[in-house]
Amino acid sequence: MQSAAQDQSVIAYFSMEVGLHPAMPTYSGGLGVLAGDTLRAAADFGLPMVAVTMLHRKGYFRQHLDSQGRQWDEPAVWSPEDLMTPLLNPLPQRVSVFIEGRRVFIRAWQHAMEGISGKKLVVYYLDTALPENSPWDQTLTDYLYGGDSHYRLCQEAVLGLGGIAVLRALGYHNVHTYHMNEGHSALLTLALLEERANGRPLDTLTPEDLDAVRQRCVFTTHTPLATAHDQFPRGMAAHVIGHERLQALAVTDCCPPDTLDMTYLPMFLSRYVNGVAMRHGETSRAMYPNYPVNSITNGVHATTWTSRPFQELYDRLIPGWRLDNQYLRYAVSIPLEEILQAHTRAKALLLAEVERRSGVRLDPKAMTIGFARRATSYKRHDMLFGSRERLKRIVEQVGPIQVVYGGKAHPLDEGGKAMIRRVFDAAAALKDTMKVVYLEEYDMALAGFLTSGADLWLNTPQKPQEASGTSGMKAALNGVPSFSILDGWWLEGHVEGVTGWAIGDDSGGGSHPEEEIASLYDKLEYVILPTFYGRPTAYAQVMRSAVALNASFFNTHRMLRQYMVNAYHLNGV
Repeated sequence: MQSAAQDQSVIAYFSMEVGLHPAMPTYSGGLGVLAGDTLRAAADFGLPMVAVTMLHRKGYFRQHLDSQGRQWDEPAVWSPEDLMTPLLNPLPQRVSVFIEGRRVFIRAWQHAMEGISGKKLVVYYLDTALPENSPWDQTLTDYLYGGDSHYRLCQEAVLGLGGIAVLRALGYHNVHTYHMNEGHSALLTLALLEERANGRPLDTLTPEDLDAVRQRCVFTTHTPLATAHDQFPRGMAAHVIGHERLQALAVTDCCPPDTLDMTYLPMFLSRYVNGVAMRHGETSRAMYPNYPVNSITNGVHATTWTSRPFQELYDRLIPGWRLDNQYLRYAVSIPLEEILQAHTRAKALLLAEVERRSGVRLDPKAMTIGFARRATSYKRHDMLFGSRERLKRIVEQVGPIQVVYGGKAHPLDEGGKAMIRRVFDAAAALKDTMKVVYLEEYDMALAGFLTSGADLWLNTPQKPQEASGTSGMKAALNGVPSFSILDGWWLEGHVEGVTGWAIGDDSGGGSHPEEEIASLYDKLEYVILPTFYGRPTAYAQVMRSAVALNASFFNTHRMLRQYMVNAYHLNGV
């Protein structure tokens, strides 16, 4: 494998988190799962790509919720040796980076994934838990998004600087493109500038040197929230990565004064920059007007997120859908009764999982709404309960509703934790009217059950803070319509009454909570529930259209083709 690396031009994909398997808690949510889905699609295509990420020996965290919805957490300790192979330290040559002036050694683990093509793609996981390192340095690959900003910057030095060192030690010298999935890996650009300088001081870098690195880098930004972009004081950065490396910032003049900005740095040193939905691209161009931010809307890996009942249905009626997800367009000809039968099976699997996890038995005939997102304030998990009295009236007059929730709040996100408690409070207040279940420890496995077994997928982000969102895309693969605020991907996937329903309108600007809550209840009372209970054939038509129109487009096969042409410049692949 290492000798082959020396002979082939590859794409090196860097991401702080990668979600490949529930037993590997090296992801926190959408960013990591998107990275994993991207790599699966690359393996399907046989694309010459390798990935670099962090091992995260103690994961993100394990979530526990008490009867009032109070969250507490514990480390998600796992055993890498059970799921991947260590590249025994030392690598072909000693690999280390200097952090705060001391040498920190890095070991790499590898996990090989095989695509439909039969080709394998290798993911390298960086690990500093080595006896040569100090006890503190050994923790740098422990926690995903744990610790303070100093810990985060040290981690990003391991990922960006250490990742380049590991690739070189493994023989990856002929790298066609470095793709930075969010700014956590942005320091790899400084490593490339150092290679380009070849011993010269970085303050002697020329515009030609900068452009040479720029032509090898691609950057994807994932959030329209300015506060979510990593920024570090220049003094801290000098202490962690060294004054010499910061000389490059003076040459580039790309960051705000006295700041190492992990968005401006990769934007300045990338030949292609993109947001993850059309609206997100517009928002990012407004945030960063000096940079041409393009748009490639996210997708999900179809084979991974299609439930077994729908996989069997597609295999029988749409052969070839696994190799080419665009064939899902032909779902338009699947008989409606077959859609309903597959969904009934998927729903039974969800309800069985809910009962196994919570002890709550749900009604297989009742409208089941799914909602599972990272629990942070702008996701507005509790928006459904804006008017409990009206919700009661809707249920009593139109038909029963049951809701299944999932989602973790970051240990330091008190607003997100409070929001979970509000959902529990509403569930208790409405217990005689409807069942509301909030399942702890939301992960990829539970996401598969929820997005395939719900009857309706609810999404209520505060505009314009949803960069893309992918949970509704997973639902569409399983014939589950979305009921969502018009933000992120839903602006592109929404056809009213055809692929699902909108909450509010696309009037521009931010959210108007009172209008959106009124819209949510009006659609439930007068459109969605009457269709579900009174006109099941019409509801099944919406389910089928969600597959034909949304699932056939919002997948990583389409997404990666766009990256190949627009970002990687691999038009012939």
